[in-house]
Amino acid sequence: MVTNHQDTDSTALPPEWAAVPVTVVMPTFNEYGSLSGTAEQVLGLPLPGLQLMVVDDSSPDGTGDLAEELAEKANTGLAEGERPRMTVLHRTAKDGLGRAYATGMRAAVDGGARYVVQMDADGSHPAEAVPRMLGTALSSHAGLVVGSRYVPGGQLADEWGWHRRLLSRWANAYAGTILSTRIRDITAGFNLWSAEALDAVGLDTLESAGYSFQVELKYRAVQAGYTAVEIPIRFEERRAGESKMSLAVQLESALVPWRLRLRAAAAAGSENPRPQA
Repeated sequence: MVTNHQDTDSTALPPEWAAVPVTVVMPTFNEYGSLSGTAEQVLGLPLPGLQLMVVDDSSPDGTGDLAEELAEKANTGLAEGERPRMTVLHRTAKDGLGRAYATGMRAAVDGGARYVVQMDADGSHPAEAVPRMLGTALSSHAGLVVGSRYVPGGQLADEWGWHRRLLSRWANAYAGTILSTRIRDITAGFNLWSAEALDAVGLDTLESAGYSFQVELKYRAVQAGYTAVEIPIRFEERRAGESKMSLAVQLESALVPWRLRLRAAAAAGSENPRPQA
């Protein structure tokens, strides 16, 4: 089931909700110019149960080293055995955004997080929306909360030209039509997941390596019966760095919805074989 919330109230969460263990997973590759600011915003949220996990793919610009410095500072003064405020995972193979997210999300769930947030390091996702996403999940028991650009109240940065807006809209319509989902922003990269939903979708079995990971993960969750709730956000222009959207990634994104649909059809056929004459 898919619903959307238009409420943009930023009222603080009840203390017991704010203390729920939630991990923000943030993949990085050459994000040196934006990581410090984004990490500061995330760690400054009024969520004592929050942890930031950076998953760095051996960035040649020193992002991984910067993340370690930020983590050391964030964890200063913690009592022995207390949950770290910030951790860093270093990956030696750069094999796609989806694989980086899967690695971090699996580690977050195994580390005790009840909820996991996907968030970019480039400043395009509004950190201040995380408490609202968590509150929405806790109040609605949703398995997935999408920070959506395309529900009422959602916005795109003014810097986005018409061609980027058209491509983004088309990509969502394309994937949504093929997969028959009602998620308006199925390509969104700013999402909050319950640990139960992530266990159900099988992070270790996801096939998408690039941005299509976002589509595959949401589709699997809805197919597994989890409720997806969309709340409006303003998607900003990145602070620094360059987009990782290569031609290969675009081709994968075009093919993945068809692959998912065909696999679902094949699975349905095997469960309901034709009666023999």
